[in-house]
Amino acid sequence: MSLQSYITEEGAEIGIAQSIQAFAAGITPTLHINPILLKPEGEQGIQVIVHGRLYKTLSSEELIKEKPKLWEAVDYSIKHLSQRFDLIIIEGSGSPAEINLIDHDIANMKVAKHLNAPVILVGDIDKGGVFASIYGTVKLLADYEYDCYIKGFIINKFRGKVDVLYSGIKKLENLLNKPCLGVIPYLTEPGIADEDGVSAFLKNENSFSVNKDVRIVVLRLRHISNFSDFYPLKFEPDVELIFSLRYEDILTADIIIIPGTKKTVDDLILLKELKLDKLLKEMAKRGNVEIVGICGGFQMLGERLFDPYNVEGNHKEIEGLSLLPIETVFYPEKITSQVEGFLISNPSIKVSGYEIHKGITFGEMNLFKIKRKHTEEWLTEGLINGNVWGTYLHGVFENDSLRRWLINKHRIKKSLTPIDFTFSWNNLFDSHIKKLSEIIEANIDIERLWQIAGL
Repeated sequence: MSLQSYITEEGAEIGIAQSIQAFAAGITPTLHINPILLKPEGEQGIQVIVHGRLYKTLSSEELIKEKPKLWEAVDYSIKHLSQRFDLIIIEGSGSPAEINLIDHDIANMKVAKHLNAPVILVGDIDKGGVFASIYGTVKLLADYEYDCYIKGFIINKFRGKVDVLYSGIKKLENLLNKPCLGVIPYLTEPGIADEDGVSAFLKNENSFSVNKDVRIVVLRLRHISNFSDFYPLKFEPDVELIFSLRYEDILTADIIIIPGTKKTVDDLILLKELKLDKLLKEMAKRGNVEIVGICGGFQMLGERLFDPYNVEGNHKEIEGLSLLPIETVFYPEKITSQVEGFLISNPSIKVSGYEIHKGITFGEMNLFKIKRKHTEEWLTEGLINGNVWGTYLHGVFENDSLRRWLINKHRIKKSLTPIDFTFSWNNLFDSHIKKLSEIIEANIDIERLWQIAGL
């Protein structure tokens, strides 16, 4: 379950955490590494993505009834992957001992039993009570004869000297007759996006620094999704990036970004309730401020949004921020595609990213020329009008040249020398994965783990 999505080469929607795991494993992400993705939609229920495509939007009760059919998708993907790989690592979802749900579980112990797979239990010590949590989980699973699959445990996110844990670890090993395979230290910044919620690294609303040249404020919407879009901006040496809805932060911004959201209309209403729609219109009049909309944020920037099929809720029509000459109509079908192309005003600036949206936006598009990879279709996407622009492309700031294009416009406005290049996001991402793997290898009994896995 996650609001963070990624689109594979075949145009399938999967969780972004699963795409990162694939990249770390050195493989191309496909729909089979995440056969079922659940995306909460508030009162409307849970959006169920099966094999990369929207299946249904269900209530919790309806989802339970659909589990037997959904299990078929899990089983199919396991068989598909088993034909291609020697080792499959199965990530559980949440706790395997949610005893109110365990009879309907298809993401944890049922998979382990189906494959007779050894299980490593990982406990988060940062939340407190890790020994009781691990012990209680194993004992609760014993009632369902699942405890035999657990072959060891790992303690994650530990702060301090590991020596203080040894006595507790030894007692737990004796109580459970299962080994501790390691203790992973707490990492302030692991360098990869969080699966859910804005990470602590990105959420600090009071992080203004006079040493940074360009200040970027991402509006912290209630239903923000794919907040990892802005992760590359945080690593730019001349950028101060914060997530906020506070007037004082927005008023001091050089660049204001309205991010993607799972509920565009609800978050648009939120902006109006907070009177931020008026503030944004005033800010748009300033020549030194730039306003950017990504996906749902792009839709909000338009004049009107229409929802004839109640995709977003009960509002058939709502006025947008009227900062771009566009209109959006929501349809039940979702557009999902990887894309590549270039900035029309400067074709030397190449872009790549992916689309995930239900709405279709109408207007004189003039921002990007893009090709949808799985259909080979070329189209003009996004719209720029003065200092306001929007696009459907997620991952757009992972493009080094475009990221610097945006930042340098404001360096020039401040009579600062533009910077042609600061870092390669792909190389930085790879280095974060490498560092994370080295930390895990240094703190886990890898040889014993391989033995448990039968390798």
